[in-house]
Amino acid sequence: MNHSHAQHYFEQAAQIAKTIDHQAVERIVAGLVDLRARGGRLFLLGVGGSAANCSHAVNDFRKIAGIEAYTPVDNVAELTARTNDEGWETVFEAWLSTSRANERDAVLVFSVGGGDSARRVSVNIVRALDEAKRRGLAIYGIVGRDGGYTKQVGDEVIVVPTVDPAHVTPHSEAFQAVIWHCIVSHPNLVAHEMKWESMAGSEVSVPL
Repeated sequence: MNHSHAQHYFEQAAQIAKTIDHQAVERIVAGLVDLRARGGRLFLLGVGGSAANCSHAVNDFRKIAGIEAYTPVDNVAELTARTNDEGWETVFEAWLSTSRANERDAVLVFSVGGGDSARRVSVNIVRALDEAKRRGLAIYGIVGRDGGYTKQVGDEVIVVPTVDPAHVTPHSEAFQAVIWHCIVSHPNLVAHEMKWESMAGSEVSVPL
């Protein structure tokens, strides 16, 4: 039987959802509950599509989970100034340093490959993780492929299973969103009810 691209893609997505390490998700939630209790900050790092995911996730962690969260990719002026003056590889490392990141804080990496210095891919993530280790931060990640450097040095890292090498990037970036939404909607982490959920069961009148 010939499968359409859409059918094939969503069958793969279902397979990934079933094989995600659910216990690793629970452990990250537990770590973030502790982070919030101690007044720590959560720094989200990513490039490309993962950078856009960082911006969205910062909103969710702040608004839904009540965690003080930030991402350097939200400040294009600083990001481009540092790239121009000091080099792209330094941008996240320098940002953590200026933020005075410390052992109460944590980093959450969104990345397809997790960073790979040898291949010169996402080296800014690698250097940021080295800085995070020096400063005693917890390191979490949602990554694809083999997890890269993030998986090597992280405390809890979820690797999105590769079910098709041709779809590594779309599945990895899509499941970053699936997993972080799972995390912020976890009953142990939700601090503020979401809008539509708060309206469940209520009648919404629509003007004629």
